[in-house]
Amino acid sequence: MIMDACPECAAPVTAQDRFCAACGRNLRLRRTPVGGPPALPDERCPCGEGDYGEDGACPQCGRTRPSPRDRVEFTLPGVAGVSDRGRRRKRNEDSMAFGRARGRGLAVVVCDGVASSERAEQASQLAADTALDVLLTGVLAGSDTEQATTDAATSAGAAVSRLARPEAPELAPSCTFVSASVGLDGTVTVGWIGDSRAYLVAESGAARLTTDDTWAAHLVATGQLTEEEAKTDRRAHVLSRWLGSGAESSTPQVVSLRPATAGALVLCSDGLWNYLPEPEHIADALPLGVPPLEAARRLVDVALEAGGHDNITVVVVQLRGGG
Repeated sequence: MIMDACPECAAPVTAQDRFCAACGRNLRLRRTPVGGPPALPDERCPCGEGDYGEDGACPQCGRTRPSPRDRVEFTLPGVAGVSDRGRRRKRNEDSMAFGRARGRGLAVVVCDGVASSERAEQASQLAADTALDVLLTGVLAGSDTEQATTDAATSAGAAVSRLARPEAPELAPSCTFVSASVGLDGTVTVGWIGDSRAYLVAESGAARLTTDDTWAAHLVATGQLTEEEAKTDRRAHVLSRWLGSGAESSTPQVVSLRPATAGALVLCSDGLWNYLPEPEHIADALPLGVPPLEAARRLVDVALEAGGHDNITVVVVQLRGGG
């Protein structure tokens, strides 16, 4: 995509410009706005069947006019994300942030606010924005991506911890974290804390790249539960690691890989993977070759149609492969 106008002030720019002469914006860097993507225009319901009625409800599906965070979408070349409140939650406590550094690569972060903590949506958005800043700085500088991922999670954890109120430590804001950096050579580096996930869907097959930081997952790893038992265990979503006050560590688990074939990288909150837990489930719902925004919308729609009992956030990155 050739940029002919500054995305900040719309002043004319050329492909050779590194900064906008009018407002000073770094034209090498494009990202989601700090604080989260803007809300979608709400004249029509996301179900696509009609306008909202005078009472603020869709006459077809009954969904009410959304608040600014209820449904957000954002797209950049090769990457797009959708975050939806779902059908049962009162507010959307998920957050996403992503950006591209021209000629360098891109970075993505998805965070899910812990519902039992206060200001969970603030925690997740602050963590996503803080981590993205660190990751994009690393992408621009050509830094080691695994170290940048660790630095991003550590910075995000410190930022979220500062939100805690001393008089209410048991309610301290907290969230999960999953990130990805993708270089021009196709190398993918994924880091995570908690139970937000990353999946690879490629021509050569599908794979889950993360392991949940939950008590149930720990019991499976130590042989105390089977995979099937863990799915229905009451501890299935009890986090053993998170970002925020009370967390033992903000050091993420990190993996790097270089997919050999083209495909898609999917980062998501548990609002999606509750319905599509296995890599083949993601692959079946996501035919290769569709644009990232269409792919993200399709996955969110699958979760909504299945019940949408939680917030749902999906970011899809196109991968060229060739590793």
